[in-house]
Amino acid sequence: MATGKFVSYLRVSTEKQGCSGLGLEAQRQAVTDFLNGGCWQLVQEYVEVESGKRADRPKLAEALHHAKVTGATLVIAKLDRLSRDVEFIARLQKSGTKFVCADMPEANELTIGLLAVVAQHERQAISARTKAALAAAKARGVKLGNPNGAAPLRRAGNGNAAAITVVHENSNRFAADIMPVIEAIRADGVTSLYGIARELNYRGIKTMRGGIWHPTTVKLLLARAA
Repeated sequence: MATGKFVSYLRVSTEKQGCSGLGLEAQRQAVTDFLNGGCWQLVQEYVEVESGKRADRPKLAEALHHAKVTGATLVIAKLDRLSRDVEFIARLQKSGTKFVCADMPEANELTIGLLAVVAQHERQAISARTKAALAAAKARGVKLGNPNGAAPLRRAGNGNAAAITVVHENSNRFAADIMPVIEAIRADGVTSLYGIARELNYRGIKTMRGGIWHPTTVKLLLARAA
């Protein structure tokens, strides 16, 4: 049963998600469920909107400091994804602040230290698997990127029909190229469209147009590869 003062720390990975509140309510509910039933006070809530491979965590620093100076316990909504974030774990270890994880109440200084080691290993493993998948695709003759899109073909005078045909062919090749990476992500237990998009962005994989992945773009690629 939770007692005392708490400072909560929530994190979402994109600006869009932060503005929409998607994911925040679930984390907020996880904190409430953890605290519910005891004699507690939620002093402050901190929300981190973090994108890509950004290393700094300004809101985490604020939350840790606030908890430390008030004698509160930092309550983290979800440690499962953060446990792969070496920067987050290092900050948590060095802060000397009391903390508890809503989704992993048994976590302590020892388990956090072990998670740091696992996080570093997992990052290296992800990089190796991604490079292997892309190398295999390249060995099959798949060309990355989209140098022969519809616009260049139309400018070259090849006509709209020819442009559409080539775009379809390039899209199919791109889907075949990315599917080994997605299968590796699925093998790690990440199966939702949002989760796959997040992992592709985390691994530095670009969409066919060189942008970032969203659930909808993952869905379209999976449909094409089916």
